[in-house]
Amino acid sequence: MTTRNLTCATTAGLGRAVRALAREHALDPEVRGRLVLSAAEAAGAALRAGGQVGLEWAYDPDDGLLTVVLRTPGDMGPAVTELPMAPEVVTEDEVVWRLPAGPYVAGAAEDAPGEEALAAEELRAVVAAADALTAEHRRLKDELEETNSGVLALYVQLDERDKQLRTAHGQTLRELEDALRPPLIEADGLELAVHYEPAGTDAPTGGDLYDWFVLPDGTVHITIVDALGHGVTSTRSALNVTHAVRTLALEGHRLQSIVARTDEILHPFDRAVMATVLLARIHPATGELWLANGSHPPALLLRRDGTARYLEARGRGIGFPLPGSETPLTERLAPGDLLLLYTDGLTESRRDPIEGESRLIEAAHKHLQSPIEEVPGAIAEDMHTVILHPDDTLALAVRLTGQ
Repeated sequence: MTTRNLTCATTAGLGRAVRALAREHALDPEVRGRLVLSAAEAAGAALRAGGQVGLEWAYDPDDGLLTVVLRTPGDMGPAVTELPMAPEVVTEDEVVWRLPAGPYVAGAAEDAPGEEALAAEELRAVVAAADALTAEHRRLKDELEETNSGVLALYVQLDERDKQLRTAHGQTLRELEDALRPPLIEADGLELAVHYEPAGTDAPTGGDLYDWFVLPDGTVHITIVDALGHGVTSTRSALNVTHAVRTLALEGHRLQSIVARTDEILHPFDRAVMATVLLARIHPATGELWLANGSHPPALLLRRDGTARYLEARGRGIGFPLPGSETPLTERLAPGDLLLLYTDGLTESRRDPIEGESRLIEAAHKHLQSPIEEVPGAIAEDMHTVILHPDDTLALAVRLTGQ
């Protein structure tokens, strides 16, 4: 590898020297033009101050690289990182370029056109490169616009498809909820209504379920279940509980024995089930009420005259230690009285069950005279103005009409 060097005192002389070495090593005119401009800018401050700069270059045939070194006595002027031809190495007094080039061609510089012709050739090369970039930019812009148009059309299609899927999904969820709801029963003297709201919109059901049916003697049986967890898994446990309770009730088992017996039945099949249970039986003709509880929030009785009382019945839920209920709590409803059965999602949305029970009495007072089908949903809406602890919510209202 042969190294050559020279000293330049003017910008024009430096430009001629760079063009000469570029011609000798067959650099592309665009690269040559960038190298001439870069050398002039890097050495400009030193040359204007009357100094001299050194130019050294060498060609390595092994890697086909031409190394050009510009040495200046002090300040290089403009930031060399912003030169038209980015250098590979920069020190306090050196700028180094390494460029792909051909081997030295003797006489190439002597046979070259004049400086003006070379500068024009370099300018044409730079303009051609700029035109090529402009054309490529225009092509990419057109492709981008076409792609964006296609993406927009695809987005519209996907949005429409998403709407269709949400509609179908919502229909499926409504059908699933309807399948889990027992049909509305008819019992002369009683009005019943229910409101259910899952904790999450992605899960149509949860562990809060209810069941109601009329026993052979005309008594209305109501089951409220709150199984541990959320989603379909807890729904399965709650369904197992309601089905077991219905079977035992229709077989004539005493109300106070059903919770414990349900635990015995389910334990071999679902050892993980844990659920609170509230059982209510109401005789429409007499207004007699019996309640059996398994670790569930108490029912709320709101008399027609506005007095309110929580009906505390003792017992332990399914899957709890020593499950079962004690002697049923008995009460007698009068025409116009409202009985509210619910799960803890109604009263614990603000993480304070005591405060929730107080607010529930206020909400029940507010809607005491409303049509029964509006009562559960309206109460739930009042209770859920602020939700700090989202949970499945079930509210079931019963009113004795006396007819």
